[in-house]
Amino acid sequence: MADTGWTPFGNASVDVLSDFERYLRVELGRSPHTVRAYLADVRGLLGHLEHAGGGRTVADLDLATLRGWLSALHEAGASRATLARRTAAVRVFTSYLHRTGLLDTDPGPRLAGPRRRRTLPAVLDEAQAAEVCAAAGGDGESPLALRRRAVVEVLYGTGIRVAELCGLDLDDVDRERRTVRVLGKGNRERVVPVGAPALEAVDRWLRTGRPRWATAASGRALFLGARGGRLGVRSARRDVHDSTEAVARTGPHGLRHSAATHLLNGGADLRSVQEILGHASLASTQLYTHVSVERLTRVYHQAHPRA
Repeated sequence: MADTGWTPFGNASVDVLSDFERYLRVELGRSPHTVRAYLADVRGLLGHLEHAGGGRTVADLDLATLRGWLSALHEAGASRATLARRTAAVRVFTSYLHRTGLLDTDPGPRLAGPRRRRTLPAVLDEAQAAEVCAAAGGDGESPLALRRRAVVEVLYGTGIRVAELCGLDLDDVDRERRTVRVLGKGNRERVVPVGAPALEAVDRWLRTGRPRWATAASGRALFLGARGGRLGVRSARRDVHDSTEAVARTGPHGLRHSAATHLLNGGADLRSVQEILGHASLASTQLYTHVSVERLTRVYHQAHPRA
């Protein structure tokens, strides 16, 4: 391949990073959070390439360079999770470079990173979850209290991600079928069942809370902030933390994991839970089997003749 003339922090670097950002957002449909993280990781790699000296260009990115970068991160104290994420980011980047002709061969698939220790946050038991939902928003009828109650009920009642909740529009709620239409990771759309308590909380928010905050800029957003714009992820997290602190402090992720665990404990099969959660791989859903031992033990004692 001819020399591209590209140096890590020159104008061409900005162009490559800008194009890579577009690739992540438009073609791969990655979330804004993932895009920011991947770009930061790639900038770190390019800084390592520049530090190596010798006029190295993007065409010189090879397996040895990538391994050297990860080794330097490890020696600097980077965690397994950080190394795993940066490995994933660089694999996407080198694949992109190969596709666009900036690399003759793609070294990414041969780059072995550490396996991330996948752990689940503490989950609420079913009694705690019921208490959290009952306490959410307190006894108030202000827009904030009504929104908080609806946010907690929908997150636990559907198991959707907090970013997915913030992206819901008014017409995504189907009361007749008792479902919500969700746009998940990678712009994959799915339909998720929602329970009566969550629908009731949403209806109260729509009747009494949302109209008091709605402005011309609100559009079709289901959940709003106090200024009338679409509810942000940070505010939604605060809704959950503030609503649940008195009972069992947890966040949106904890409600999602609790919902999945309770579905499995109630007899739902893994494939159904995978579809509800929007996992691309069943391996992600299988993590929940580790927190459903109580149900398995109960079934064993009921069914096994030598139990």
